[in-house]
Amino acid sequence: MEHFDTIHNSPSHIYHSALPFPPSSSWLCKSYSAELSQEVQVVKGLPAEWGTCLHIVSLGSTLHDLYYQNDTITVGSGSGDIIILNAITGSQTAVLSGHGGPVRSVTYSPDGISLVSGSEDTTVKLWDVQTGGVVKTFYGHTFYVLSISISADCTRIASGSKDYTIRLWNVQTGECDCVIDQEHKVKQVSFLPTDPQHFLSICGDKVRQWDIDGCQIGHAYDGSYIAFSSDGTQFVSCYMGTVTVKNYSSGVIAAGFQIDNNAFQHCHFSPDSRLIAVTTRSTVYVWDINSPSPNPIETFTGHTKTITSPAFSSPSSLISASRDKSIKFWQIGSSPKDPKSTLFTLDDPRLITLQAKDGIIITGDSDGVVKSWDIFTGLCKASFQTPARDSNTRDARLINGKLILCWCTRKRINIWDGELHLAADGPEYSEDLKMSEDGSRVFFLARGFIHAWSIQTGESVGMVELGYNSSRPLTENRSRAQWPQEYELGSLTVDSSRVWTWDNSELCYKGWDFGTPDSSPVQLPKTPRYRLHPNGIMLWEIDLLRVKDTRTGKVVFQLPKRYGEPFDVGWNDQYLVAYFSLTDVLVLDFGHILK
Repeated sequence: MEHFDTIHNSPSHIYHSALPFPPSSSWLCKSYSAELSQEVQVVKGLPAEWGTCLHIVSLGSTLHDLYYQNDTITVGSGSGDIIILNAITGSQTAVLSGHGGPVRSVTYSPDGISLVSGSEDTTVKLWDVQTGGVVKTFYGHTFYVLSISISADCTRIASGSKDYTIRLWNVQTGECDCVIDQEHKVKQVSFLPTDPQHFLSICGDKVRQWDIDGCQIGHAYDGSYIAFSSDGTQFVSCYMGTVTVKNYSSGVIAAGFQIDNNAFQHCHFSPDSRLIAVTTRSTVYVWDINSPSPNPIETFTGHTKTITSPAFSSPSSLISASRDKSIKFWQIGSSPKDPKSTLFTLDDPRLITLQAKDGIIITGDSDGVVKSWDIFTGLCKASFQTPARDSNTRDARLINGKLILCWCTRKRINIWDGELHLAADGPEYSEDLKMSEDGSRVFFLARGFIHAWSIQTGESVGMVELGYNSSRPLTENRSRAQWPQEYELGSLTVDSSRVWTWDNSELCYKGWDFGTPDSSPVQLPKTPRYRLHPNGIMLWEIDLLRVKDTRTGKVVFQLPKRYGEPFDVGWNDQYLVAYFSLTDVLVLDFGHILK
């Protein structure tokens, strides 16, 4: 397929232009390398695997829109022609001429009998698919026609134009039944796949629903581009870096994704409604809406100019047209994946907890959604909707598959394990909050005190006053501005019933054990900045970014300083996990050393 055009024109080029170039690991390369020893050979630079782009078709003009149906690709071109291609080979089968300007939008009627097109010549045309002739031309727009759609019963055509209007056309009479004035150019119109009485439009960045009498239904909402699933039950909306899949009837969100580039161009559902493709400039992103991971399963790059339209040709293949005058055929699921990559990103993160012993990371966002991630694959394992939407100070643990979440609001400690079952009185302001690994206690650092509560009973199990190098008395009511300058509050580190915080004045960790029988915390020896492995032999020196063998004093690993100091570190029997920013997680395998 990559060399189809060349082989089609000259079959002998299968030896000269195709067989020397398969990837080094492919069956073709291994099977024919000996037979091709007298031909042109590639001695360096062969890819190891097949690429994601199977085939490229180059055309002579800019491509504005693409529509796929029944192994046929229909393209609206800048020359004013509608080009018909065979979707299997990419070869041109027909050209429909009749527009006097670039064709900006093409679509087929649901019965497959007619083709509809909209052009910069201000007209909409209805074509007979069998003969290729024009059945009707619809006149009325005064500027470019940017988008067209035909109703499910094939009786009406909706067109959106740069003249700030939407027009509804009667297919039988050719007359305009309705004109809807807008405040901006209309860049998209789309009839519901199963409802001929209603359609959606996008004007500016607002999505509106209309009936065929031109009356708006409901309220407008934000959106740059929309697309419906084939059965009309779901639709995808793109706006400001967010891609949202919703149930059309209920409005319930089925999936949501984030990307850095918010210059959306188009979106499209796969035939089985499992995948969505979204284009931003010259890149195509593909998501599996049933996957717990929020990351694209494919990212296709290769076009040199803006992609004007994507279309799925099957549940596992995609076609894209671009202003670079080319059409690319992509294979979904063939791109190699790096198992070492950190796959999750967070928007406005409020919580990151390492459970290194369990091989998971717990994250939470500003909407109260808490997720658990597999550290070593980067895939989301579970997702929970919680009521924690109004606090930056929170912590969570998965205990035997059950999520326990604690967070602090004004003078309140909230504990949630599927329901908000306990709210205890707490400090007005909290610097940090951490739960014990077994989920039995929650610790707060607030106004120079460490407080501990039992999660099961909600009762206080101890409090300690942090020591300061200051003669001024310390009280819980002292404002933050009155705290001694030589003391800098750090975050809490918790291990079972023991808790530490960093004392910047003495450059050490100070810790207390809250597990004593009489609820009087016992101060622990001051410790430097390190995290000891459970086997008591290896330690991670946090400020030096290195691992040392405590028996020999030998440094067994040194991380480059460019990483900076990690926010948190956790060990399990084999791995050390550290995160250096809200999205960068490092996993180090020490299994061969620890054994």
